[in-house]
Amino acid sequence: MMLSFVSLLSFALLFIHGGSTQPPFACDSSNPETKNYLFCQTELPITQRARDLVSRLTLDEKISQLVNSAPAIPRLGIPAYEWWSEALHGVSNVGPGVRFDGTIKAATSFPQVILTAASFDPYQWYRIGQAIGREARAMYNAGEANGMTFWAPNINIFRDPRWGRGQETPGEDPFVVGKYAVSYVRGVQGDTFQGGKLHGRLQASACCKHFTAYDLDNWKGTNRFLFDARVTVQDLADTYQPPFEKCVRDGRASGVMCAYNRVNGVPSCADSSLLFKTVRGEWDFKGYVTSDCDAVAIIHNDQGYAKAPEDAVVDVLKAGMDLNCGSYLQNYTKSAVLQKKLPESQVDRALHNLYAVRMRLGLFNGNPVPNPFGNIGADQICSPEHQILALEAARNGIVLLKNDAKLLPLPKSTMSLAVIGPNANSPQTLIGNYAGPPCKSVTPLQALESYVKNTVYHPGCDTVSCSTGAIDKAVDIAKRADYVVLIMGLDQTEEREALDRVDLFLPGRQQELIVSVAKAAKRPVVLVLLSGGPIDISFAKDDPRIGGIFWAGYPGEGGGNALAEVIFGDHNPGGRLPVTWYPQDFTKVPMTDMRMRPESSLDYPGRTYRFYKGDTVFEFGYGLSYSKYSYSFTRVSQNNLYLNHSSSLHTKETSDSVRYMLVSEVGAEICDERKITVHVGVKNNGELAGKHPVLLYVRHGNHGNGRPKKQLIGFRSVILSGGEMGEIQFEVNPCEHLSRANEYGLMVMEEGRHFLVVGDDKHPITIII
Repeated sequence: MMLSFVSLLSFALLFIHGGSTQPPFACDSSNPETKNYLFCQTELPITQRARDLVSRLTLDEKISQLVNSAPAIPRLGIPAYEWWSEALHGVSNVGPGVRFDGTIKAATSFPQVILTAASFDPYQWYRIGQAIGREARAMYNAGEANGMTFWAPNINIFRDPRWGRGQETPGEDPFVVGKYAVSYVRGVQGDTFQGGKLHGRLQASACCKHFTAYDLDNWKGTNRFLFDARVTVQDLADTYQPPFEKCVRDGRASGVMCAYNRVNGVPSCADSSLLFKTVRGEWDFKGYVTSDCDAVAIIHNDQGYAKAPEDAVVDVLKAGMDLNCGSYLQNYTKSAVLQKKLPESQVDRALHNLYAVRMRLGLFNGNPVPNPFGNIGADQICSPEHQILALEAARNGIVLLKNDAKLLPLPKSTMSLAVIGPNANSPQTLIGNYAGPPCKSVTPLQALESYVKNTVYHPGCDTVSCSTGAIDKAVDIAKRADYVVLIMGLDQTEEREALDRVDLFLPGRQQELIVSVAKAAKRPVVLVLLSGGPIDISFAKDDPRIGGIFWAGYPGEGGGNALAEVIFGDHNPGGRLPVTWYPQDFTKVPMTDMRMRPESSLDYPGRTYRFYKGDTVFEFGYGLSYSKYSYSFTRVSQNNLYLNHSSSLHTKETSDSVRYMLVSEVGAEICDERKITVHVGVKNNGELAGKHPVLLYVRHGNHGNGRPKKQLIGFRSVILSGGEMGEIQFEVNPCEHLSRANEYGLMVMEEGRHFLVVGDDKHPITIII
């Protein structure tokens, strides 16, 4: 079956690419003038080359380069450049930097990020980033792109289940989101999985967005442009900032995007504490900072933070922003300079960062063909290898939420199948948002038809909104079939950028359709949900006539085939939820409330599995399999952790009388020396082989006082045959994994018992100060 699949892909490539044209580049060696330009001399440091180039520009030329669509500078042989391109889960045509109207018509469309995250597999995330980076470079080499700077990944925390853009993120856990950011960025930029091998060169440029505390788009009259996120330093330290720190420090991302919203009164793009002090200073960022599109304009026009347009320009450039997506800097920077509000040196500073990135991409090294990444051809786009990876990612992300009486997998001997639901035959729903045209498209219905010839389909609803439907017709079809698969959920009309949800229920009459069909069917039915955000399906969870439930996110171009394979047992599901699924009652909490920690006196339940005190529909990390797995701690290198190695270190006490030390005072050397090696035994107690993510948590012995209930500190996948045992190893860095943020935003290590937790097993670790 796989041979024919690969052959089909190869055949399809003939229709996707044609010939190619040369990409734009500067420093053409055939032009004798370039020999006089230091910025064209590749043996010089990039910082020196960038400074030389900027020194040759007039003020008007400089200002023209501060916006995303940077025009050409013909007298210096510098071509036009487009900074805005998108590659959230595949090279996209959302931004103006990439087009699919030439010789290349499509790119590999991987699952939407929220489903990819459900695999809990950093190496797979890296491989996806690597494939996207290669396809991006191939687009440029073929002359089908005007830029190589891609504004992804979206690494905001999926804080609230109603957020329309939560689908774009790796979920609610900062540790997972940080791991995803590092893996994706290293893949896209051409680094190794372990990192540290870039040596200044970039295959493509990745950008960590949206910095920071951005996770509300448009909810009950509050929009992202005017929203002022009121965030405690504690929540900043242990929730909102860690993914960005990982993206910059460990991923070595070459771009950061500042967000629309204000944080504690200050617009993100005008906050020097965030951009200069934190990102460039503490995290040692070496790249460019771009605004979100028109974020500079709103600082004056909408937020009223700046009194005049020129003041907004001054605020953002002095804060450390380099590039304006939009035209505001083009329109008002010169008047800001002429009014003596802005020194020209601030413009130069921004341009040094911008040109340094373009030089790292090799765009000032002459003809790119003989240079690094210059030989990546159009055959990399929609390659069989990448399309198989997209299918694999969808398989590994799909989460089995319910399987009563082992209804699943369905028998391949099934004689008749009813497929019902508005998402069953919608190729557009599969790819989510920020997607380009996919290489191919197979809907769940088409994939299921390949397993059961006698498959009958009815949408049941006119659209996902399900305001009107033909429930009676769907019921009649269900009555006659051996098995029924309902493919329901959401799409981009229900959740997307600029559209947050107001409740967590299925739209319109979807629940009525599901219940009616389940009542009429011969056997318990299978329910498949396509969505980015969580849905309250308590009714289905508790209904014995609904025997199986899958969540499949927006699974990309391979999603239809992956779903059919999982339903009929050609793949054993192993995905786990990267977000908490809350009940509808959670919507009483205002989406504008940024607090992570609960406050019982105010009836505030907190957010995410780390802090939320309330009922759930499904917990973070939940996911079933056609096998059952068991775990045990087989060996832990040390049970007691002594930190009293120096009398010069200061110990303090928390308000509940727990002694602690600041991580910053312990020091990196001691942290490394005290690392704990943890071995976990895993057994597949079922008959089917499976890939299974193992999640390692830590729980503090002392509850309350702002401490997380538990915190994920490691995850690894293991592939085991039926009945097979295996062992995996985790390395626990006490300063990173056993610490927490206190109310002052400082990371501390507290004395006392901590528990490592995997499944139902736990192991104590005692910190002694």
